[in-house]
Amino acid sequence: MKLRRVFTGDRLDLQSLDADGAWHATPDDAALGGRVFDADWELACAQRHHQASGNVLPFAPASFRDFMLYERHAIDAARGLVRRFHPGQSRATGVVEKLTRTPFPLFRPKPLFYRQPIYYMSNHLSFVPSGTPVAVPSYSRALDFELEVGFVLRAPLLDAGPAEALDAIGAFVVVNDFSARDVQRSEMATGLGPQKAKHFASSMSVLAVTADEILPHIDELTGSVTVNGTTVATVFSRGMQWTLGEVLAHASRDERLYPGELFAMGTLPGGSGMETGHWLRPGDRLTLAIDQIGEISHSIVSSEETP
Repeated sequence: MKLRRVFTGDRLDLQSLDADGAWHATPDDAALGGRVFDADWELACAQRHHQASGNVLPFAPASFRDFMLYERHAIDAARGLVRRFHPGQSRATGVVEKLTRTPFPLFRPKPLFYRQPIYYMSNHLSFVPSGTPVAVPSYSRALDFELEVGFVLRAPLLDAGPAEALDAIGAFVVVNDFSARDVQRSEMATGLGPQKAKHFASSMSVLAVTADEILPHIDELTGSVTVNGTTVATVFSRGMQWTLGEVLAHASRDERLYPGELFAMGTLPGGSGMETGHWLRPGDRLTLAIDQIGEISHSIVSSEETP
């Protein structure tokens, strides 16, 4: 079932799509985690988002954990990062890869990636809906996007097994993790993870799709990246290092997870500009789509044009 929220000026209503293609009001928000924030606060956020984009988020996430589940993305992104910021080293590693016919060793994820699911926590309050103009941060010259599949909890978890964890997923959305890659490089070197490189903005599709429609096909999702009307990448969800049940079981180890918390699977291989070389600039139009869920679209503006 597809779900969305609509803003009518003084109300925020949840709607579901019926078999005939018509939207109807529904009071059942359990799949999206139920009521998390104060109603007046949510209404004010919806008003702000609607003024900027004409859309509202399908739900306000209570938190945001972003995993990295794809080895191929990690390798290709590392290769692209070196290509952008260290062209001399890029040529040298390219020679090594051509001779060995394997990825350059330093492009592979760190050993922990293969021992447990890894993730970072970002700013859940900076999510904006599709359609919002997004400014290149004033402190960055390397704005990137990341096409990801997100999912929200409908039930709490603590020390869960994979089967229980899967059953707690309520719905899926398309997620975009904007990234200032030049800033991210220095922040990651501190050992504390990304900060201003990530926290300025993330985005989400207007539609959410309930888990019963997506989970049976979680390894068969397809999508695309389009920049200025040209499709620059086709993506697939197959090839995760860990299952979603294992991901949530790990996150819930000695830690209580709550309904409304948002998770993402990490960038689908080919789903970032760092991999394809398509970095974002003011004037660009970006569209990220997961065929079975929905899409996110943004115009990219300069920091002086921020709405």
